[in-house]
Order: sequence, then C-alpha cells, then structure tokens
Amino acid sequence: MRAAPPPLASDPTALSRLLGTVLDALREGAQVRGGPLPAGGPEAVARRIAALGAVLPDTGTGPDEALRTLVQALAEGAADPAHPLCAAHLHTPPLALAAAADLAASALNPSMDSWDQAPAASALEAEVTAALAAEVFPEAEAPDALVTTGGTESNQLALLLARERHGAGLRIVVGANAHHSFRRAAWLLGMAEPVTVPTPTGVMDPAALAEALDRETGPVLVAATAGTTDEGLIDPLPAIADVCGHATSRAELHVDAAYGGPVLFSRTHRRLLDGLDRARTVTVDLHKLGWQPAAAGLLAVRDTADLAVLGHTADYLNADDDTEAGLPDLLGRSLRTTRRPDVLKTAVTLRALGRTGLGGLVDTCMDLAQELADLVEKAPGLDLRERPTLTTVLFRPTGADDTTVAAIRRTLLAEGRAVLGRARADGRLWLKATLLNPRTTSGDLARILTLVEGSTHR
Repeated sequence: MRAAPPPLASDPTALSRLLGTVLDALREGAQVRGGPLPAGGPEAVARRIAALGAVLPDTGTGPDEALRTLVQALAEGAADPAHPLCAAHLHTPPLALAAAADLAASALNPSMDSWDQAPAASALEAEVTAALAAEVFPEAEAPDALVTTGGTESNQLALLLARERHGAGLRIVVGANAHHSFRRAAWLLGMAEPVTVPTPTGVMDPAALAEALDRETGPVLVAATAGTTDEGLIDPLPAIADVCGHATSRAELHVDAAYGGPVLFSRTHRRLLDGLDRARTVTVDLHKLGWQPAAAGLLAVRDTADLAVLGHTADYLNADDDTEAGLPDLLGRSLRTTRRPDVLKTAVTLRALGRTGLGGLVDTCMDLAQELADLVEKAPGLDLRERPTLTTVLFRPTGADDTTVAAIRRTLLAEGRAVLGRARADGRLWLKATLLNPRTTSGDLARILTLVEGSTHR
C-alpha cells in the first residue's frame, strides 16, 4: 500500500501547524545569531550548513524536522535586514503584512501566464499596475506598468521596448553613475555598448549629455537615474528631459528609479522626482523603499501601446479564439511564462497603508539618513561625503586610507557586528550606510558609528 502523500498548502490545518514550526525556527535562529550577521565569515557559515548532513537522504527526516533544522540554520546564518545594524545594501526589511500576503500567494500558487490559472490574480494585477502607473505618469492618457523581478529586468525591458520602436541602430546613453544592468541588457539584446556620460559630481551633467547627443545621428535612449546605488543621488531630471527634447537626434528618456521611485508616495519629498513623468519608461522597485519581500519590481510606461510588441501566442495559453471570446491574454505582460502573483503583497500593502502610510515610512528613513549625517559631522574622527539625498550616507574615518576603510568593513562583517556597504566616490573608498529600516532608532545610528570608530583604533 502506498503511503499517504504529504498535505498540500491548500490544507489550512496542516499549513497552520507547519507555520508554527517555521516561526519557532525563525525566532530560535535569530537568537543564536544574536546580531545582524553570523560571526566567522564565509568559511564558518559554509561549515555550519555542510554539517546539517545529506541534502537528499535515502529516507526523509519528515516535515517538522526538515523545517525546523533548515529554517533555523537559514535564520542563524542570515544577513538580517530587519536588524538596525544591517545597513549595507538596498536590502529592505519586508513588512509583516506583505510577507503574510506572500504566503497566501505561495499557497494558492496562481501562475500568471494564462487567465485560467489566475482569474482573480490577473484582474488584481491589472488594477494595481494601472494605479501605480498613474502615480508615475499622472497626466498621461493611457499609462500602464508591468510587474518584474526588479530593476535589472525592468531596465532590460525598457531597452527592448525602445529597440523595437527604433530598430537595432538605437544607441543607449547612460551616466557613469548608471546601474550595471544597462550594460548587461545591451549585451543580452545584441546592442552596442552604451555611451557613457561622465558624472564628476555624482549625477549626470546635462551639458555633457547634450554634447554626447550631438555626436549621435540616429535614435537614442537616454537612461537617467533617480537614486544611484552608491550614493542615492538623483540626476537632474527636468534638465535632462529638456536636453532630450532639444537634441538633434531622436532622444527618448528612460529613468531608472528603482531606488528613488517610491519617494512619489511622500508629500514632503516627492518634489525630488520632478521631471520623472517626462520619461517614456520608468523603473521602480517596491522591494526597496516599498518594504516588500523580493521580488516586487515594475516597469511603468507612459503609453500602454508601447507594450504591444511584447505580444506572443502559445495556443495552449492564449489561443486566438479564447482571446476573441474575452479571456484576458497575459503572455504579453512579461518576458517570463510561469511567474508568481507578486502583485498580491503589493496590493495588500497599498490598501493597508495607503499613500499616507507609505509616504510616512519613506519620510522616516530619509529623516534617519539626515540624523546619521548629523552624527558623522559632529564626530571629530569621521568625515561625511555629502549630505544625503535619499537614505544613503557615505562616511569614513578621518585620515584613513582605502585599505583601512575596506579592512574596517570586513572586520565588522567577520565579527557579525554590523553590515555596512562600500562605495567609491571622489577617488576614495567610503563606508556606506543604506537606511531602509523605519524602526531604526537614534541609539542604533550612534552604535554604527561607535563600532566603526572602535574598529579604526585596533
């Protein structure tokens, strides 16, 4: 007689019991870790994982043991973005309600490649993407947005759409501050290496951009940035849009606002994104300043007609007669086929917090960055790179060379005491604190600096 199969996620009783095991393991793992990162560095973490035993044993250990062991090991060895001393990257602590919604998405498991696999999820996605596109392009007649895995996919899609509008001769122009995904996307799409405009002050210089465009004779896509990875800077979008409009070449504008895009929710700071709506396409990540579990990316387009080139037919998913009969065609909503209903967690967050609630979280993190900058300026042994624009603060010990700065960061990582990033600016290496945790306190900020100063004098 065959053994009974394990329960499915659609069984709420079984799922509830297993969730108890998961939550206990998460709690216990975090307690063992005791800080933002496991101590000991890569070799120690790898040894602990290897010590768990066979990945595929002949006889399984059972669901409770497997969940408890592996989830606890993952939590114990995690870089915990919810810990206030974990501030290296654009790696956000997700909201509890968004994680809970993501569980529901996993349990129901809609596949967003045909309506008959995701009836309600596809309708919800259409509503949410339309609403978010309208936030980016408030004056546009027919804006739209696609759900993506993040900025890399969104930027690649933006280049693909532009190439399909203008042909293979399209040139891409980026700032030296641009995300690396543009070069990778150009390579994947068989396009020429992007033209790079210098950014000596950290942002794109409109005059240098105008000179670069004057050298181009064919169509151009200019990719500006609203929230650089290293410094959180925003290119001068209105001036760049003006340059694109006056260029002798046919220049269109794409803005990579993966980091800065959610500042639109803030009534206090949204002016930083003036000119964003003059772009043709915009990248936004809600798993950064949106506090969503990854992945939660968007590509917003000013005109939904631009998405028509993504149309694709597979008879078993979107046969012509089904589409003519009224079944929505989902294949043109992504380059992927099977994809998760990532829109659910975003929809729950938008409904629960509203524009005001999300804007308040953005404001809190931006205030924290200003407070950390204040502390650095008051510390006699530390130098501040510049006042922050978004939530990124660059600083370094006064008089330290780059080797010392790098060693301080690695020491804190190896000891599991703090997770700080690194960025090169003004020809020097800086420590980088990216503040995305709205529950961070003033004491936490002071602790970051104390740890850096203590490591400096070892």
